[in-house]
Amino acid sequence: MGILRVDKLSGLETPTAVTGSVVFDGTGDALTITSNDITMNNADYTAEGWFYYNALPSSSAYRLLGTVNVAGDTTEWQLIHATNGTLTLWNGSAYTSTGTSPILINNWTHLAVVRSSNVQTLYVNGKAQPTTVAYSANLTHNVFDIGGRTDGAESFNGYISNVRLLKGTALYTSDFTVPTHELEVIGDTVLLCCNNPDSAGAEATGKTISIVGNAAASTFSPGLTRDFTGGTEFNSVTTFDTQGYFVPPSGTTEQRNLCGTRGLFGGSNPTPADGSGNAIEFITVSTTGNSQDFGDRIGKGRRQIAAMADRTRGVFGGSYGPSSTMGDTIDFVTIASTGNAVDFGDCLNDLTEATGISNNTRGIMAGGRTPTVHDVMQYVTIKSLGNAIDFGNLLVAKRNCGSFQSPTRGVVVGGRNSGGTSLKVIEYVEISTLGNSVDFGDLSTAGGEVNMGGSNSVRGIIGGGNPSTNAIEYVTISTTGNSQDFGDNTAAARGLNTMATSPTRACMYGAVAPARDLSYVEIATTGDAQDFGNLSIDPTSNYHAGTSNGHGGLS
Repeated sequence: MGILRVDKLSGLETPTAVTGSVVFDGTGDALTITSNDITMNNADYTAEGWFYYNALPSSSAYRLLGTVNVAGDTTEWQLIHATNGTLTLWNGSAYTSTGTSPILINNWTHLAVVRSSNVQTLYVNGKAQPTTVAYSANLTHNVFDIGGRTDGAESFNGYISNVRLLKGTALYTSDFTVPTHELEVIGDTVLLCCNNPDSAGAEATGKTISIVGNAAASTFSPGLTRDFTGGTEFNSVTTFDTQGYFVPPSGTTEQRNLCGTRGLFGGSNPTPADGSGNAIEFITVSTTGNSQDFGDRIGKGRRQIAAMADRTRGVFGGSYGPSSTMGDTIDFVTIASTGNAVDFGDCLNDLTEATGISNNTRGIMAGGRTPTVHDVMQYVTIKSLGNAIDFGNLLVAKRNCGSFQSPTRGVVVGGRNSGGTSLKVIEYVEISTLGNSVDFGDLSTAGGEVNMGGSNSVRGIIGGGNPSTNAIEYVTISTTGNSQDFGDNTAAARGLNTMATSPTRACMYGAVAPARDLSYVEIATTGDAQDFGNLSIDPTSNYHAGTSNGHGGLS
């Protein structure tokens, strides 16, 4: 038995100040967003953010957050810092809630405004302020200002970071511990901004921000860290004195967060019968059991899609149906939560039947049809938002391929060409570069069309095909060569990149045949698959795309 010496163990330093802010100089600066999402109507809502005051107001009040100001209009709300040094909520004609907690200059302060069941509360550093107000107004304004007003009056002097607006959720209903991690898009988020050190106009849900005056991006931030979903997080300097007995694992806590991997299966056909299904299901890869509902993709017809992921986000590209129509939508979800997908950007064109490759930085959509079968690869940067960019070309035009990845290499397997012929070629790209794919080898026995693919950082697993087969094969990703026999699936199956993997396990969804069946293999071994459970949605659904926050590109 090995000996672990822990004379000195004080933690791996995690990154701080990972988010930026927007600086306002107090002379007419503001950010403004126009969107129907901002119209709260009669819903609950939460607005929050961090504020760093360079100075308190002296001669006039200024606005921190709120909908556009119209004198005497009670269909708006604003968070204002008044000249008497207090924070107040303004309903368009009168001050309502008043804050009593002191606001210090040259310090970051977390502020939150929450309407819950028609009661509005102001929170300062997680503490509910004593004056609340019944507030049932139908809030109809669709313009939201940050740091000032669109007309240039009442401008904040300082920094604002991580502003988030939720429509339909009262996130805080009593005193709370202020978040220590950067804020993320969660289920009802309609705005998330002021967190990019390079762009004052960056916004995480796809909205356009107009910059008024000299408001500008800054690297100054509240010192928030990234949120980890598992493992041990160390927040200070680490030293190890092991005398040769112990070698600590490499990488940050985020990079080593390998437990509790969640797999997503997105898109479906025909659920409902017109082929317009948009369901997302999830599993915990280390367990067994039926999948659970996660949420929905944007719109209808979100089947035969490309799925990609980093440790935080699952990204889906393209669509097909209903009525055989295609779409160019790219949307994303936050994997650790549940909820509907949020708009990310657009593909280069309408796209279906592409396959997805990803590491912790990039997501690549390879092949597919537009409606013509093509050889184009296109990519996005997963942590940001935006439209896809050209990456390069596959060896030949193809669709219905499988794929998998290591942190450096993406592999595309099988597929069928524009003439409908099944292909057995395996090819690869270097994810961090741009360029055309390179030949890897050939499939040995598995069907070449509608393969399932998944991997850890070392070994790629290939299953199914068309016609349906129970064959499972594997390759070593860092080498080249033909695939080798791994074992047999629980039944003959075909899919469309419908695997969700962790560093140890590959979970497969059998797609068309057998309907709903989930099975798994241990990647480092060889042998036959075992039963995992069933996909919970319509038993005739198929053509899902699978991904996870623990796949081989993230190790």
